[in-house]
Amino acid sequence: MSDEKKNAEKESLSRRQFLTYALGGTGAFMAAAIVSPMIPFAIDPLTRAGGTDYVEVGKESDFDDKLPKKVEFKVKKKDGWVESDVQLTAWIIKDQQGKILAMSNICTHLGCGINGTVDANGKSESPKDGKWFFLCPCHGSKFDKFGVNSPESPARRPLDVYDVKVENGIVKLGTSIQQRKV
Repeated sequence: MSDEKKNAEKESLSRRQFLTYALGGTGAFMAAAIVSPMIPFAIDPLTRAGGTDYVEVGKESDFDDKLPKKVEFKVKKKDGWVESDVQLTAWIIKDQQGKILAMSNICTHLGCGINGTVDANGKSESPKDGKWFFLCPCHGSKFDKFGVNSPESPARRPLDVYDVKVENGIVKLGTSIQQRKV
């Protein structure tokens, strides 16, 4: 055999090498097709804004420890590609330590909207026993004025709370709702 023929055989691709490259390339392409849609989900938290937006809801002096005060406010919410202003409600009271406590108006049992037992003038219309301030109209869950659930209620945890920040006497609520631990 001549040297040229031996070099030509060495430079040519054998059937085994071709199949190895073809299958490896196909496998790499399929792996990339499966993994590539997952990349945006992995980096999404890194691309979001770092802080929470806070909304002003009133002066700290507007709230006391006697009865919660109902406050309505709007936040910007992004759902997919749609951005909208969402109306939210919070019940705000000062807790036993004098800190502002802002509770959600959503029952923790099945998500019904609850309302405090006050009339239009802010006077308490508490039920017979007088202890339970929030009543759920759907299944009868009861919560006291600090959002703590009744042991007999269908709701098994207290009302959720908003992230609160007080700056220069102004109360600001965050857009995220967090479960309060008792």
